Amino acid sequence: MATETRGRMLEAAVQALQWRGVAGMSFTELLRDSGAARGAIYHHFPGGKAQLVAEAATRNGQDIRAHLAALPAGSPHAVVEAFLTFVRPVIEAATTGSGCAVAAVTVDPESDTLREVAATAFGSWIEQLSERLAAAGLPPREADGLAAMLITLLEGAHVLCRAAGTLEPFEQTARTALALTQSRYPSA
Repeated sequence: MATETRGRMLEAAVQALQWRGVAGMSFTELLRDSGAARGAIYHHFPGGKAQLVAEAATRNGQDIRAHLAALPAGSPHAVVEAFLTFVRPVIEAATTGSGCAVAAVTVDPESDTLREVAATAFGSWIEQLSERLAAAGLPPREADGLAAMLITLLEGAHVLCRAAGTLEPFEQTARTALALTQSRYPSA
């Protein structure tokens, strides 16, 4: 039961980070959205908001990495296509105000801990995508570069699509990424 409550609180914190960021996250809404009792916050997160935010971003980062690990690795183009398909609904949510929970923790200039949480998560995503691309036949250096480009595409698309209120910046970049990988790695 305690683990279930803690898990619901972390999930509610991820949602709050996506929609309101660290500064906009309130304990009242978090408790309401998780169904937890008022005393649950400091019971499960004795470090308070800082601990809760760090653990939520870490968990979200691990969840994304797990999804990336499951991408098919038939060819580099297939990996890119599967990645873009996976992130499209997330970017679509950005058009109505959502964002990346991991990126949200980078906004606090006073928190090196949160910046490190984000750097670790982003690094793990790049590493995982690079592994999938290498499994699809790319040399490690090319796999690393393409993986970094895809994560940069994802994070940039969050911002541009949120600002524009449309999916078009993502769609344009996705088309270009697919065309480039198809021409560079037609049957690798």
